[in-house]
Amino acid sequence: MKLDALVAYLDEYLRTSEIPDYPNALNGLQVESTRSIGMIGVAVDASERALAAAAAAGCDLLVVHHGLFWSGLQPVVGRGYRKLKTCLDHGLAVYASHIPLDLHPEVGNSVVLARALGVDTQGEWGEYRGLKIGVWGQLSGSRDELTARLEQVLGGPVRLLPGGGTRIERLGVITGSAANYIDEAIRLRLDAFVTGEGAHHTFFDATEGGLNVYFGGHYRTETWGVKALAEHLEQRFGIPWEFFDQPTGL
Repeated sequence: MKLDALVAYLDEYLRTSEIPDYPNALNGLQVESTRSIGMIGVAVDASERALAAAAAAGCDLLVVHHGLFWSGLQPVVGRGYRKLKTCLDHGLAVYASHIPLDLHPEVGNSVVLARALGVDTQGEWGEYRGLKIGVWGQLSGSRDELTARLEQVLGGPVRLLPGGGTRIERLGVITGSAANYIDEAIRLRLDAFVTGEGAHHTFFDATEGGLNVYFGGHYRTETWGVKALAEHLEQRFGIPWEFFDQPTGL
């Protein structure tokens, strides 16, 4: 499949040009290639290791959640040079999707994680520049049962800020670094909020505000979207894919 045709499909499917994001996210095609796409790699981060692994595996395109240019305009030196050299030497194209992938109703990080947890999704929440980036819904069980379920689904320990009751009925999910939505979760009368990470003060926001907050790790809560997107592309276009895992522990 030609790269420009796949990029056009991704841009439309993810509404890349319509979704606001951080200025340096640069969603969409970040590195071009003249090769046809016969193999897709996906990763959370456009790290040196992910790029090298994708190139070694024979991927023609690497789709990532966190792209190459978060630091803005920089000299092409050091690790920035090494990353671009890997792409250009191996004909590896790179496509990034940050907020557009977070909030996508089918393959978005939040909705796919909620689905994996067994949440009966009822609506959207988490206001970001006029859009909703999270989902909420029904998930009946105890606070401890949710802890165990999250650790099973995410494959590692989860930090609970036990501010609410021991019974969970209404759960909100926003992946990544979204603890700044604790106040909104409280206003929505959620019993629990699952996200990736938060600052020191969020302990008091949660425990004094009466909300159970679960920190599952920024990385571990954001592996879902790129994999779901790759599955979608394989089903639609028959292009095989591989996920390149690089857990950060954060």
